[in-house]
Amino acid sequence: MKYDFTSILNRDGMDAIAVNPPMNASWISFAPIKEGFDLIPMWVADMNFPTVPTIQDAIIKRTKHPAFGYFRPRPEYFESIINWHKLRNGVTGLSEEHIGYENGVLGGVISALSVLCSKGDSVLFHSPTYIGFTASLTNNGYNMVLSPLVRDENGVWRMDYEDMERKIKENHIHAAVFCTPHNPTGRVWERWEIERAMELFQKYDVFVISDEIWSDLILNGHKHIPTQSVSEDAKNRTIALYAPSKTFNLAGLIGSYHIIYNSWLKDRIDKESSLCHYNDMNVLSMHALIGAYKPEGHEWVDELCEVLTENVNIAYDFFSNIDGIDTAKPEGTYMLFLDCKGWCTAHNQTLEDLYKKGQSVGVYWQDGRPFHNEYGIRVNLALPKSRVEEALNRLRNYVFCD
Repeated sequence: MKYDFTSILNRDGMDAIAVNPPMNASWISFAPIKEGFDLIPMWVADMNFPTVPTIQDAIIKRTKHPAFGYFRPRPEYFESIINWHKLRNGVTGLSEEHIGYENGVLGGVISALSVLCSKGDSVLFHSPTYIGFTASLTNNGYNMVLSPLVRDENGVWRMDYEDMERKIKENHIHAAVFCTPHNPTGRVWERWEIERAMELFQKYDVFVISDEIWSDLILNGHKHIPTQSVSEDAKNRTIALYAPSKTFNLAGLIGSYHIIYNSWLKDRIDKESSLCHYNDMNVLSMHALIGAYKPEGHEWVDELCEVLTENVNIAYDFFSNIDGIDTAKPEGTYMLFLDCKGWCTAHNQTLEDLYKKGQSVGVYWQDGRPFHNEYGIRVNLALPKSRVEEALNRLRNYVFCD
């Protein structure tokens, strides 16, 4: 490969919570690591690979100019986004007027809900559910209504359209958050699935906030279908949210964007996003996006997806051979979501016991209970293959050895 996905990146002391986690945080807990084991970061959703060099080049070039005053986004920012979506997703007709800045996808979700809903309104989500959605909705006074995803006869996660329709009607829902690809299950929705969901949303006049932050990380020959692309109605009732942060590991730089074709929605969401006076682009994050979306960035992401696919295959095969651990192979993202109920029941252990047992040997995986799964664990596989294999060996020898 042209880019380095095998070196073990030393992030210790470099401001990374992945390897220097907040040990006393109220929202997550960690077990101490036994002597002789180092920490393998498999929890928070960032990657342990060096990013594409064109990002650093773009930032360094800009920092050589000694002024960092007020600025406006340069044309290359919008051109980079337009070209990225055209080349990767076949999007046509996208122009600068449809693109708006957001500090983060979650902030974009709340700005959109502030336009679409009143406080206390119900909003439809699928479960298991990304914990950031839960925290953001709760903090802002909205009511989450969960429609559980179900596994079909082949073990593939599917939307339950009957359940969705019933809950839309019963709760008078007019806004839904649609995660595509889905976090934490890693499901990449097929066109017909999105079409059917959007037909349902059209029937009940439900506006859709489509979180597509994972849309560049597609595995195993699957293909991302932008929600706005499945019909003219979908194009006009959907607020789509994207960012280079998940793709290129830039979360610490801040910077996302929305794509909205409906001018009525766009004007109002832009206004809502502006009200705090702090939802403004950082000049260095602008240059980071421009650097990321260069031709080298396309090459880097293609190679990354090959690496992630191999890691997912290795981890899926490992967990699939452990009695009592149930999981589906992700089609996108770099997350594997485990249901550990069978194993915990058979071994008379709680999820907490299993979760902490893995952490004690340095496998810092993520508690899946806040994702609305009582026996869930989320596993981040965006590490060099050697570290994934080491983590699985530790789990084999010290955790699932009873």
